[in-house]
Amino acid sequence: MKKLILSLSILSVLSFMTLQSGCSGNSQKQQGSESQASGSHKGEIQISGAFALYPMVVKWASEFQKLHPDVKIDISAGGAGKGMTDALAKVVDLGMVSREVYDVELEKGAFPIAVTKDAVVPIVNIANPVINDIKAIGLKQDMATKLWVDGSINNWGEVLSTSSKVPVNVYTRSDACGAAETWAAWFGKKQEDLEGTAVFGDPGVSSAVQKDKAGVGYCNIAYVFDQKTKKPFNGITVLPLDVNNNGKIDPEENFYDHIDQLMEAISNGKYPSPPARDLYLVSNGKPTKPEVIEFLKFILEKGQGWTAETGYIALPNETIEKGLSKLQ
Repeated sequence: MKKLILSLSILSVLSFMTLQSGCSGNSQKQQGSESQASGSHKGEIQISGAFALYPMVVKWASEFQKLHPDVKIDISAGGAGKGMTDALAKVVDLGMVSREVYDVELEKGAFPIAVTKDAVVPIVNIANPVINDIKAIGLKQDMATKLWVDGSINNWGEVLSTSSKVPVNVYTRSDACGAAETWAAWFGKKQEDLEGTAVFGDPGVSSAVQKDKAGVGYCNIAYVFDQKTKKPFNGITVLPLDVNNNGKIDPEENFYDHIDQLMEAISNGKYPSPPARDLYLVSNGKPTKPEVIEFLKFILEKGQGWTAETGYIALPNETIEKGLSKLQ
């Protein structure tokens, strides 16, 4: 049975407050000369959903409002499941979805536009007593299954095939989310198969592992790496994936110390997909509100220029063109 941790760390809460204030404050600061921008749109855009996409959408909204200060954009994070549900129910204009869109959702009217790419990575506490072994040996697919599905692993020695008796504490997500679905897909499972202590949202998992020297969890990369230093946040680090399954992390598999290294590995396919994946904004049917259409076009065209600095990966040209053609 999964246990639910309801509290978030002060750091996580402050981080979300900073993101939200940065977005909402822009609509007021950008009045004045920019409000006279030629062809400026007016209206309101409601967006909800995936934590994975939240920081990127906040950045896009901020830049879009510089061109269209009379467009109010309200953004809330609550998981990919909420984003899809809200979009299909027309509670919001756009749902942030960090997984592939299911056929049943397409049948109900889901209209997805791929907007960027990122990945889910496993994380551990940097103060773990066997951190050097963790970094050198990494995580195999079958061991991920034993940790998150079978629940048959009790200590880090079993994870790493060493004599360590340090206990291992497994964390997963309590909310319906793309991160859990994508992480489970790496070892052939679904979110509902995952076990462990369940916490809400990426900030919850990150906070739990920060506090637990024996902990292991998974997060979207935007919640693992500090965008100022380009390195993992204090207290956590990435658990490397043993992609070739040879029992060690080879030099070509070691690209987790700096976000630019990881993003390059995702782009060139060295980091597997899944757990790398496209992220989507989804509406119920093709959008009709001019401000929503303009925002989506802005993301696909100018918006790709802000992906790297925000911790995401720009879409290839063919994906951008496909999205633009869908909006015609």
